[in-house]
Amino acid sequence: MAHDPDEKSPSRKEIRALVDSCRVTSGKGFRLDRHPTGNPVPDLLDKASGQALLQRGIAELSELQETLYANSTWSLLLVFQAMDAAGKDSTIKHVMTGVNPQGVSVTSFKQPGPEDLAHDFLWRITRALPARGMIGIFNRSHYEEVLVARVHPEILAAQRLPPALAGGKHFWDNRLEDIAGFERHLGRQGTRVLKFFLNVGRDEQKSRFLDRLDEPDKHWKFSPDDLKERARWDDYMAAYEAAIAGTATEASPWYVVPADHKWLMRLIVGAAVVEALRDLDLQPPAVSPALEERFAAARAALADEG
Repeated sequence: MAHDPDEKSPSRKEIRALVDSCRVTSGKGFRLDRHPTGNPVPDLLDKASGQALLQRGIAELSELQETLYANSTWSLLLVFQAMDAAGKDSTIKHVMTGVNPQGVSVTSFKQPGPEDLAHDFLWRITRALPARGMIGIFNRSHYEEVLVARVHPEILAAQRLPPALAGGKHFWDNRLEDIAGFERHLGRQGTRVLKFFLNVGRDEQKSRFLDRLDEPDKHWKFSPDDLKERARWDDYMAAYEAAIAGTATEASPWYVVPADHKWLMRLIVGAAVVEALRDLDLQPPAVSPALEERFAAARAALADEG
């Protein structure tokens, strides 16, 4: 669809319906292959209209984040998971471009080190949680423990779990139950958790890998190991499907976001974050009458300076 600047933009209700179509709040009947990787609403949105809506969303996000920070009661945790080249880094960069950096923390979880491996799998995650009033972003997260560790058993072996507790028929179900319980605890303590799976298609990933190989200034984004992980695509899709189905709740939903078009992916993520903050219905902190009197005196003193 060619965007006409005079054409009416999609309504907030229509954008909310798009976000709702990505939201997963229950694992019952969940199938990852039922979620598109491309644009599911080409008659509603194109790149030009989507980018314009994103800019408006960023402006609203900036205001909502300021109120979140001023209240210092709730916090927001955004979890990003995806296959390589899906666009996690660029989505975080674009969606959060208008917020106050003092109110945001970003943690990128790499392979666990010796100290991490000496503790339970949620230990290093807990240490990086956002403080009250903050937005915390996990670029990869505790879900690596039921994704990459599930696809590569040698990673699980390095965690030195007691033999009686490692493996077995229910091991992964138990680990997903632990994650769901952890997120339920966070919600009860005032941390809203939103989880985003950036759902890039296999053909689109191939195209992005080729772009990285064809452009020297993008070589740093590519590793030969990326092809090894790509070869396990079906295993990863099965692991993602199990992880989403096992941990999706009303309070801590997953969003399976179509990621073949980066502009659409960013719009949906931004709209979901705005919607979550808006639903908190936070107001600027009230000022006591005594403090209002002091403000009035300060204002008068400044006015008297001439």
